[in-house]
Amino acid sequence: MSAYLPLAFGLVGGLGLFLYGMQLMADGLQKIAGDRLRRILEILTSTPIVGVLVGAGVTMLIQSSSATTVMVVGFVNAGLLTLKQAVSLIMGANIGTTVTAFMVSLKLTDLALPAIGIGFLLTLLSKRKNQRFIGQAVLGFGLLFLGMKVMGDTMQPLKDSSAFTHAVLSLSRNPLLGMLAGMVLTAIIQSSSAVTGLVVTLAAEGLIDLNLGVAVTLGSNIGTCVTALLASIGTQLVAKRAAVAHLLFNVIGAIIFISYFRPFVAFVAATHPFLERQVANAHIIFNTTNTLLLLPFINLFTRLVEILTPGEVSTEHMGPMYLVENLMKTPSVALGQARRELVRMGKLSLAMLAEVYTAFAHGSTEGLEAAAKKEETINRLEHAVVEYLARLSQESLTSEQSGRLSTLLSVSSDIERIGDLAENIGELAEYRAEHRLPFSEEATKEMQSMYEKVYTLAEEAINLLETEDIRRATSLLADESEVDELEKTLRLRHIHRLNSGSCFPASGIIFLDLISNLERVADHATNVIEAMAGIPSDESVGG
Repeated sequence: MSAYLPLAFGLVGGLGLFLYGMQLMADGLQKIAGDRLRRILEILTSTPIVGVLVGAGVTMLIQSSSATTVMVVGFVNAGLLTLKQAVSLIMGANIGTTVTAFMVSLKLTDLALPAIGIGFLLTLLSKRKNQRFIGQAVLGFGLLFLGMKVMGDTMQPLKDSSAFTHAVLSLSRNPLLGMLAGMVLTAIIQSSSAVTGLVVTLAAEGLIDLNLGVAVTLGSNIGTCVTALLASIGTQLVAKRAAVAHLLFNVIGAIIFISYFRPFVAFVAATHPFLERQVANAHIIFNTTNTLLLLPFINLFTRLVEILTPGEVSTEHMGPMYLVENLMKTPSVALGQARRELVRMGKLSLAMLAEVYTAFAHGSTEGLEAAAKKEETINRLEHAVVEYLARLSQESLTSEQSGRLSTLLSVSSDIERIGDLAENIGELAEYRAEHRLPFSEEATKEMQSMYEKVYTLAEEAINLLETEDIRRATSLLADESEVDELEKTLRLRHIHRLNSGSCFPASGIIFLDLISNLERVADHATNVIEAMAGIPSDESVGG
């Protein structure tokens, strides 16, 4: 037993170096291009071919189809992607993941130590963040291949092991067993890149033949689906469907290729004289061909996924819709999701403001119950956004991302306060309806005029948050000044009416409360505009 300990330690240690190197390289590359990921996904159309290209490109960038599919599940759950778009991205991710095995097959292990040295120096000495991120990627690249070299060297003695040779021969004669082994190993490690890299290394050392290498590679494509399936737990139905689509896509492909296993192996053997390149080519051919076969039938495939996962997609969300935990490692996308949640909060607060003012103006309680539910949702969302952003702040953020995070925290507070003020107006509406308080025609026109100005300003503030078009910020701030002057004018006029006895005293009190709450809504809307435009606020608005 003790004779196998060095082998086990070397294999586990080499695998650990490979996985850590791959993660380090992915993190470095993602920090360099992370802010572009959101832009790429925002221009993604429903065209399946574009989805395939984007999925392949993103996976080549982050070097993990598991990470890409987890991200896709998160995007679908957040409403960024439809199921059809997700399927096309997943198809592309399967192609992109073949890059790692191909790199390993090129025998770049001689570059491992120089890459580690250069990467470390860049990380340690560079003053610019992008250079440090490049250094991190290069360091990860070196560790990845060092891990492969350690595993290859450790497994050399297995050539003389009769037990290992017998096991390899048994698996080689039965492709289904080899595929099962690849599935289980990948499900445990949760990285098809690591498993295919290991298979390529074993092939390069002459420890396995092409039959076994291809069979394990086919199995690894199914095993990698476990990560996405785990990520879909607790998500909406459409996100679960994306994870199932990933599994179904790879299972269909594996069934097709295992049915024609011998002709496939013979074809792969003719693609290159070296065994390790043949295995890497098999991985590329499988994923590319599988995509080309199923892409023309993507609508039917999507329908099949929906049949296999029956249920109605929920459209009502009391909790957050866009705050996806899986996106934390991509801060630019996570910040975009937080902004989408804040836009949703803002639109809820606008709808609530309209409902409570309508109830107040008509002296009724109609709509107040619906408004109260919106206030509950707004409070829940504000708490969720703040918690999400607080956790996101613990990630590695650029200075620009940190600034955006602070802005969104500020905006969250102001939108929540607009909801609170709308709740105050709802209480005034309830009081007016209960006591049947009258208003003069002049007072009715005045409060309608102020409400329209305030609502328009708040609506423009939320539009600014949604579009991030700050060009109108200056003119909107001028509108807020008009609201302040109007509130002062209406207050003086109403006090004059009270003094002259032309206004019912109780009505006068709630009129003044109404315009005061509306003016404070305008203040918080202005805070949102200033925050989005990067304009420092003169004073903090109290609650």
